[in-house]
Amino acid sequence: MKHEITSLNTKKTLAESLKNIMRRKNFSKITVSEIIADCGLNRKTFYYHFDDIYALLKWLLESEAVEVVKQFNLIVDYEEAILFIMGYIEDNDYIISCAYDSIGRDEMKRFLFTDFEEVVCSIIESAEKENNKFLSAEYKSFLCRFYTEALAGVIIDWIKNRKERNRQQVIDYLVNTLKVSLTGILHSNAE
Repeated sequence: MKHEITSLNTKKTLAESLKNIMRRKNFSKITVSEIIADCGLNRKTFYYHFDDIYALLKWLLESEAVEVVKQFNLIVDYEEAILFIMGYIEDNDYIISCAYDSIGRDEMKRFLFTDFEEVVCSIIESAEKENNKFLSAEYKSFLCRFYTEALAGVIIDWIKNRKERNRQQVIDYLVNTLKVSLTGILHSNAE
């Protein structure tokens, strides 16, 4: 247990250093040497925990945002989960924008796809249980990918166009679309 806590604290230290450096430097220009110099750890420690800086960024986003979203009861609280995600993006604009500018839209979407897909699939599975209606495995897999693509696309678009997009309107559209479409799908396509 002590090793796990130490490992988690080390990862947090490395993540904080990455965040500090991202405030002033483009993500693609950041080196492992800069991160370890910022936090006082050594190269071996960095590579013990992460394969590269991209893995550190992914862990940072997962631990600060995705893992928190997974704690929500997503069938009941998906609006709060969406609010949390958008708030996280606003509060960490420099991280998200720096990563987006360095890796681009497609890579950012790929970067987050697996985590988004896991969250979307859990929403669909919760909706099935709540309504006591179940979809075929193939259709459920299709829906998970479909909604993940849509959600990731809308959120990434909002990241880059926040100044032109009304935050509350985007939230309302996402919530209403999820509610109406999932309810309709479950009632018309359940096995």
